[in-house]
Amino acid sequence: MDSKWTAERIPDQVGRTAVVTGANSGLGLVTAKVLARAGARVVLACRNTAKGEAARREIEAAAPGAQLELEELDLSSLDSVRAFAERFRGGHDGLDLLINNAGVMATPRRRTADGFELQFGTNHLGHFALTGLLIGSMEGTEDARVVTLSSTAHKTGRIAFDNLGGEHRYFRWRAYGQSKLANLLFALELERRLRAADSTVKSLAAHPGYAATNLQSAGPPRLDRVVMSVSNRVIAQTDEMGALPTLYAATEPGLAGGTYVGPDGFAEQRGHPQPVTPNKAARDKQVARRLWEVSEEMTGVRFELGAGGGGVRAGGRG
Repeated sequence: MDSKWTAERIPDQVGRTAVVTGANSGLGLVTAKVLARAGARVVLACRNTAKGEAARREIEAAAPGAQLELEELDLSSLDSVRAFAERFRGGHDGLDLLINNAGVMATPRRRTADGFELQFGTNHLGHFALTGLLIGSMEGTEDARVVTLSSTAHKTGRIAFDNLGGEHRYFRWRAYGQSKLANLLFALELERRLRAADSTVKSLAAHPGYAATNLQSAGPPRLDRVVMSVSNRVIAQTDEMGALPTLYAATEPGLAGGTYVGPDGFAEQRGHPQPVTPNKAARDKQVARRLWEVSEEMTGVRFELGAGGGGVRAGGRG
């Protein structure tokens, strides 16, 4: 067998339910399509439901008989996050995979519906709240996993607790790096807390390397988009390759919680998935704890982990 991991190695996912945020395009669409093809019931959690409907049709064409649900989810609105979580819990017995994929990149300074800086609010706080509201539905399920997407940009990030909203100064790429570092700090801190609570759930993280997706054209200013459109054609790998680290983290049997997955090529920019090492800042437990506490205060969401958080379920398939 070829040592390089591909989607063909994904085990049968029949009976498992997955939520994929940002499933209408790019890495999220590929992830949802591959999981559906493997037999999972996939909830397409999309801000734009018209694009989500087009994505559903594309997945159905690629995977006839796919079990798909389309739900509205705007991660830049805590009201939307809470409404989505309530609908999901009301319509499903449990959740096996939560793929925290959606995000925005290098946008001009903007605010979420709740007044947060857009990148930090969408990429980190929205997923923090969503995970806290759904994780009780995952408890007791065999091999339940939360997979949170970070980026090699986490290496440029710093959690500026005195400037999380960008009020004092705002540099769009620095803010993006901060949000991606926050994603990775969150994933690793969540795993530590899950283990301390004797939870059945695992938290993992992944990054796609440099993959050509619509993320490069959806948020950055025009000059950045022009530059990235060229590098997408010359340097980037496909979104199908870029989704492999997420799929590996979500499905590879026996993978330990706390694993961070990225491409195996030069500088982790291209290639097939393998476990990689977060940088020193992402492994700072003190910063992770403080970020967790601040995130709880900002979102009003507090995690209840372990059997007491959601009850151990028998089977628990959606």
